Amino acid sequence: MALNYIWVLFFIIAFVIGLIKLIFFGDTEIFRLMVEGVFDSTKSSVMDIALPLIGIMAFWLGIMKIGEKAGAINFLSRIVGPFFNRLFPEVPKDHPAVGQMMMNYSANLLGLDNAATPLGLKAMKSLQTLNNDEETASNAQIMFLVLHASGLTLLPINIIAQRAIYHSKDPTDIFIPCIIATFVASLVGLLVVAFKQKINLLDKVVLGWLVGLTAFIGLLIWYFTAFLSKAQISEFSKVFSNLTLLAIPVLFILGAVRKKVNVFEVFIDGAKEGFEISVKIIPYLVGLLAAVSLFRTCGALTYLSDGFKWIFSHFNMDSRFTDVLPIAFLRPLSGSGARAMMLDNLKTFGVDSFTGHLSSVLYGSADTTFYIVALYFGAVNIKKTRYAIPAMLIADAAGIITSILIAYLFFG
Repeated sequence: MALNYIWVLFFIIAFVIGLIKLIFFGDTEIFRLMVEGVFDSTKSSVMDIALPLIGIMAFWLGIMKIGEKAGAINFLSRIVGPFFNRLFPEVPKDHPAVGQMMMNYSANLLGLDNAATPLGLKAMKSLQTLNNDEETASNAQIMFLVLHASGLTLLPINIIAQRAIYHSKDPTDIFIPCIIATFVASLVGLLVVAFKQKINLLDKVVLGWLVGLTAFIGLLIWYFTAFLSKAQISEFSKVFSNLTLLAIPVLFILGAVRKKVNVFEVFIDGAKEGFEISVKIIPYLVGLLAAVSLFRTCGALTYLSDGFKWIFSHFNMDSRFTDVLPIAFLRPLSGSGARAMMLDNLKTFGVDSFTGHLSSVLYGSADTTFYIVALYFGAVNIKKTRYAIPAMLIADAAGIITSILIAYLFFG
């Protein structure tokens, strides 16, 4: 029910703030701006999100269908099965959802956003087949979504590209801070959900995987910093990600051909499923993004940010980080809005300034929580999200706090 309360709260807060501005400050434009914002967001949710997503969903779910027939999903399930069986005890061993979740996480790790979304929606739909209450999020769905939203990323390609566009002297210097911030966010999200679901993280298999993943990330950071130049890191990120994005469909197709599968027919079946899911999520996106638009347009985020600036101004501490707080508050609500604020900070303060660096790292350390909730739960008609949103916001907060601390350490 959390999503229902938040939706109602956003509308009430926006309306009350609008009345206050009209009555006490004579702002006769506020309600016009709020209405225009609702119209723009509802149009954008269909034209800029849902419709473009149809093509991406159709292609990647078609490829996923080929991967299933080729045995690739079962192969991944066997590899990560021991670990996922403990994190997702409700999911049977060798269930297709295991491999699909792993594909989604892998796409996130490599910064392949276009591939991660359809792969994740496919995984969510598979998890829904195991859900005893079709309108209530299951433990497995919550764990999956929290880990997805925390967004552990090894190759932050999009942020590096934006910094290069603004002529940064070293666009890749946020590489390590982004990895650290997203890793902490993912770990905190995992801990919160594991505590709520009473999952034993001290189990030797779980502990082994967590320690192994931590060691792998540490070795990766060490290798990149010790043996590659900044330019080589940037080039490696772009080449490796694009190569992977193309290699996955090719390998799936070759595997299916080897098994004498009618590849194109299987692709069409999967693509049809992608189209159906894309259409199904439109009402959820329209409803939630309209509420988010109202909350943003009424000025609530500005007041929240100014309040924190006022609080921190009374402490004897460096308060430069308060310039990026609007990004932190807006990121869970609107990815495009947070991105616009990040770009504005890069332009205003300088791409290589402390604020420019922190804006870049912070933008990459959190995700659009409410959009993700609407997208993924909407795809399977989940109406009761239970503790998913609080857990995701806690993970976001951990990523934001880590980003600030890491920015002072690296660029302070």
